[in-house]
Amino acid sequence: MDIGLAFDLKSDFVAPAGAPDDLLEEYDSERTIAAIEAALSRRGHRVRRMGGGKRFLAELLAAPPELVFNVAEGRGSRSREAHIPAVCEMVGVPCTHSDPATLALALDKALCKRVAAAAGVAVARDRVVRSVAELAGLELRFPCIAKPLHEGSSIGVRASSRSDDATALAREVGRIVGDYAQPALVEEFLTGPEFTVGVLGHGAQARVLAVMEIRPKDDRTADFVYSVELKRVWPDHVEYHVPPRRPPELLAAVERVALGAYRALECRDIGRVDVRLDAAGVAHFIELNPLPGISPGWSDLCILAEKSGVDHDALIGAILDQALARIGRR
Repeated sequence: MDIGLAFDLKSDFVAPAGAPDDLLEEYDSERTIAAIEAALSRRGHRVRRMGGGKRFLAELLAAPPELVFNVAEGRGSRSREAHIPAVCEMVGVPCTHSDPATLALALDKALCKRVAAAAGVAVARDRVVRSVAELAGLELRFPCIAKPLHEGSSIGVRASSRSDDATALAREVGRIVGDYAQPALVEEFLTGPEFTVGVLGHGAQARVLAVMEIRPKDDRTADFVYSVELKRVWPDHVEYHVPPRRPPELLAAVERVALGAYRALECRDIGRVDVRLDAAGVAHFIELNPLPGISPGWSDLCILAEKSGVDHDALIGAILDQALARIGRR
């Protein structure tokens, strides 16, 4: 099969002067793209690097492939992750991963939670604020956590993001609004253990690939923030447990929440769902990434897959197989 690879490299962009150091965190490295290309080629496919943005559009119109393997994050708006699949839909070329509606919705953390909650999935109470002034009369219980409303890869989530009082929260909201030019999502902070769940497939056939607990080495779960700084040096501070060393009934609850959110958002092929327990041990949906990073040995999805016996080539193959089955090519 002739497969076009859609992607955005970190080196394709230049952060503005004075921008936070994580502004381009979600974009891929050459190493990641080479690994995906090699995995697809080893399955006997012809792989063509098409890039992202206007370059992808020009290549698609000039010589459309049979299928696009999409890992492009896009640029410039809260619907940026929908750009590639929307163009593919327009010209009638199938692509892997979720459709543009799901990708646009999932990147807005508040809208994503509203859809999941409407489907009966437990979520933490939250409020979207566009300025520090909008924190007046906040009816949320401390501690709280503040995040950029529409970013991925923990962009804007720092060790300081958890706040115990109004002063600290105002400082974090001001930082987010100022540094990332977007609203902040303020949530009641869940103090239980945190999990991330890999899910394959779509609809009723969606199944859990693996559950991974993200556990701080110092065991301070109650105030643990899986921040961008920590992710960069995770071997020093975090242990990844696959399967988690937790009772079966707790893990079943985590899986139910993850599958409930994944199906409510109508995700396709692959996704990674973050789930955290509250102080009473109730599992809550945090957020969902329908375009999860697949950097071998580094991205959470790859780590949980590898720890469950699925190497990088097999993971790429599983994503492709799900897409091919969905479009009737298998």
